Amino acid sequence: MSDSALIRLSAITKTFGRGQAAFQALKGIDLVIETGEFVAIMGPSGSGKSTAMNILGCLDTPTSGSYEFEGVRVEQLSRNERALLRRHYLGFVFQGFNLLARTTALENVELPLIYRGEPAAARHAAARAALEQVGLAGWEHHTPGELSGGQQQRVAIARAIVTRPHVLLADEPTGNLDTHTGEEIMALISALNQAQGITVLMVTHEPDMAAHAKRVVRFVDGRVDSDRRNGEPA
Repeated sequence: MSDSALIRLSAITKTFGRGQAAFQALKGIDLVIETGEFVAIMGPSGSGKSTAMNILGCLDTPTSGSYEFEGVRVEQLSRNERALLRRHYLGFVFQGFNLLARTTALENVELPLIYRGEPAAARHAAARAALEQVGLAGWEHHTPGELSGGQQQRVAIARAIVTRPHVLLADEPTGNLDTHTGEEIMALISALNQAQGITVLMVTHEPDMAAHAKRVVRFVDGRVDSDRRNGEPA
């Protein structure tokens, strides 16, 4: 295995349901992600990309196959061990922001650190630093209802990076934003990837957003249909 291989999926399958109702969402996925990559995962609805993302994020387990994260066989971990891996190594950004409505930006960003049991002073300092990093210094005490969609997604990104994750998993991060704001968010995610070396895995339907990634993996019918560097011919 390459020393820089952060993630390795080997012959991953995922079947939902049983008997005649069974549906095979993934049909033998092989995928290697190197440390520091920015990978866009694309494909039509029902192609398996969201199922693969849930497995990569330790939110679901494969039916068969091997998932290695930094050399650890994730599918062999207990539920509690997978939760620890999520908490310490992964950050998540969703299309719908998923912020607590009556909670300030600072408190929203602190949430992952509360789950870790970090002391209050350390939480406050880390959350302020993360908000500053995404361009929201001075907005710490605003609630989501007082923020634009782009600002809310910046808060969500700050919450994802406050734990200094090895991997940022972004599921349609610009899906609820206008084109201009979406480009701003993609520039921010790209900067985190380039300046901090955070590995980024992003599901998107939008070719313009996928163009920010260094590599595009396309899923079709539960399989990897293509895997190419951006700029290479399709």
